[in-house]
Amino acid sequence: MSRAPLKGRDAYKVWREVATRWADNDAYGHVNNVVYYSFFDTAVNQWLIEQGLLDITKGDPIGLVVETGCRYARSLTYPEAVEIGLSVEELGRSSVRYRIGIFGKGQVEAAAEGHFVHVYVARATRRPVELPVAWRRTFETILAPGEPALPLEKEEKADERPHGRRLRVRPHSVLGSD
Repeated sequence: MSRAPLKGRDAYKVWREVATRWADNDAYGHVNNVVYYSFFDTAVNQWLIEQGLLDITKGDPIGLVVETGCRYARSLTYPEAVEIGLSVEELGRSSVRYRIGIFGKGQVEAAAEGHFVHVYVARATRRPVELPVAWRRTFETILAPGEPALPLEKEEKADERPHGRRLRVRPHSVLGSD
């Protein structure tokens, strides 16, 4: 089965650099796959904090991770510096899908590419809420090249997402049962 190539550096708007740690390597001598998810979480949350969208103790709404995924193309190893590219791939009424690229420092081709989806919920009820307009505008600043933002008016009238996909939040103990 052939796969589409991973996206290049031009697919990302924001960059972060992290250092691998000794403990990141696994028994096979490369950075373990679970560490890539830590890179995702770090890049997204660092950007949210810088933009004033994440206040861990008092923020409302709050983003809950409902989906992640990763495709791996090459190994990274300690002590290698890693560059993390971040863009918003899809912007829904209450959700944001981030595109994340993991590159060895200075490398042209990605070592891995993933996504990370936040659904924004009210802190007290854990039920999805519409993104505040100012937040939407901030997310739009890092919208991936070639990915149109849904106009706010369309968002208010329909729950449709780009490419005809819909986000379905299943009842869960964290989100409530209704």
